Amino acid sequence: MFTTTRQADIMDNMPRHMNAEHWIRHIFSSKSARDGGVVRRKVRDVERIIGSGAFEAEVRRRGYRAVQNGQHYVVFCNAERLRLIE
Repeated sequence: MFTTTRQADIMDNMPRHMNAEHWIRHIFSSKSARDGGVVRRKVRDVERIIGSGAFEAEVRRRGYRAVQNGQHYVVFCNAERLRLIE
């Protein structure tokens, strides 16, 4: 469900000039996203590549929900209700 270590390494090594549109397509075309699962991205990568405002707008546009916890965004790639467990 979550990004594997290999995928996390790839994200850390992505070029600083990564095209924001390509990056968004890459995230939301992953098997997990297509299957209605979750995707996770580091806040620093989101800020560097697309900006948090644009990222949050894209999450909303797709009808998904997301949370930010520490240094990560977790996007729930479905329209199901969330129940926070604390």
